[in-house]
Amino acid sequence: MASTALSLYDNLYHYIENPVVPEIKDYFMTGSPQKLIILLVCYLFFSLRLGPWYMKDRKPYQLRNVIKIYNIFQILVSLYLFYEGTIYLFFTDFNFTCQGIGDLNSPSTSRIAKAVWLYYIVKLIDLMDTVFFVLRKSDRQITSLHVHHHTLMPIATWVGVTFMPGGQGVIIGYINSLVHAVMYTYYLLSGLGDEYKKFLWWKKYLTMLQLVQFTIIGIHSVNSLFYPCSYPVILKLLTIFYAILFLNMFGNFYYNNYIKSKNDKDIKNVSMGISKANNKTH
Repeated sequence: MASTALSLYDNLYHYIENPVVPEIKDYFMTGSPQKLIILLVCYLFFSLRLGPWYMKDRKPYQLRNVIKIYNIFQILVSLYLFYEGTIYLFFTDFNFTCQGIGDLNSPSTSRIAKAVWLYYIVKLIDLMDTVFFVLRKSDRQITSLHVHHHTLMPIATWVGVTFMPGGQGVIIGYINSLVHAVMYTYYLLSGLGDEYKKFLWWKKYLTMLQLVQFTIIGIHSVNSLFYPCSYPVILKLLTIFYAILFLNMFGNFYYNNYIKSKNDKDIKNVSMGISKANNKTH
């Protein structure tokens, strides 16, 4: 058992020190996971303890312009990543049934590796969502789903950029970048003032879009298990686990906020109607 664990550690260390695409090792926040772990520990400590304690007796910060710029940045970088994904998926010899990283000497391999790294960095920048919530005292938005999602995504993307910055894993970032472009467009509009609220009727469809995203990713990964290629089976299995995990989390969120709450409201309205009818008969 000890020798197996040591062998696994040696293999992981080898891939971290000698990544599939060599230049990845020199990129910011790649290589050893220690930097990422420290960042995530600081993020969780600030979001759940230090931040709320600091803001307890303070007024919310007015960050409207900062958040507006942040949302515009997120939209633009998401669209750029979607563009890079389109080039890789539809304008190379990409195989949708099962695709490994391909020829390491190919310009498209180096190009998509850089895009995967940028996607990873964007997941780190996404942590600012929670920081803004804390500083604005929007505590109701710091849900378990929100914190889990923002903590797990950097870990998942670190795995991708370290062990397989290309191949069929690009489909995950491709779909997610489109979803994020739509999501941050909603956030941008919602921060422009009350006069724009009439354009925000599609809020619940954001969660539906997330559910569709994880469904597509999960089905694709399950299907790829039946087709051999150089993409590691362990990453396929991790993707399936990831898709099921977030389908469950986002599914529960959708049910509690858009189905259960509506049913509870309907029951309350019926009860009030019966109560008024009984009062009239007395």
